[in-house]
Amino acid sequence: MTLDWSLILQCIGTALGLLYLWLEYKANIWLWVVGAIMPVVHGVLYLQSGIYADAAMQLYYVAAGIYGLIIWKRRPKHKSDGKIRHTPKSWVLPLVAVYAVMHVAIYFLLVEFTDSRVPLLDSMSTALCIVAMWMLSRKLVEQWLVWLVVDMISVGLYLYKGIPITAGLYTIYCILAVMGYLRWYRQVGM
Repeated sequence: MTLDWSLILQCIGTALGLLYLWLEYKANIWLWVVGAIMPVVHGVLYLQSGIYADAAMQLYYVAAGIYGLIIWKRRPKHKSDGKIRHTPKSWVLPLVAVYAVMHVAIYFLLVEFTDSRVPLLDSMSTALCIVAMWMLSRKLVEQWLVWLVVDMISVGLYLYKGIPITAGLYTIYCILAVMGYLRWYRQVGM
């Protein structure tokens, strides 16, 4: 009997993903520790599945996990630092611009240097992840909405690529993204 590594990786990744999301929902600093471990599992799974941008994205997640831990651990300089808040309106255009540049660049890399069969969705979800992770490090309420879009794209992508357990995890992520947004929104208010 041979081991199905894809199945094993999906199960471990799903368990870590649920733990991560629960910690994020609670705005618990331990999310960053889990968030630095979980990408290793997902990275191997995505490489095996030919989802190259998502696989490479896992390196960013490890670095972002370390960065987020540092940001959340440091003592606030101002009373409002380190608290959940809305995204300032002046940040929206720069965030959209970063997303657009990242999307085009990743798409180009996938088309020119890989055999990816899903470059548009892979680059879109990856670019959105970069923005969402930065927003999470700043405890911005709207990061949940960006994650919701990523999660919806990912469900379809992972079903198409034959990793249904991970697609199921991202379906749960969709629900929890809505719940997380509502929870954080209530904490901050208008």
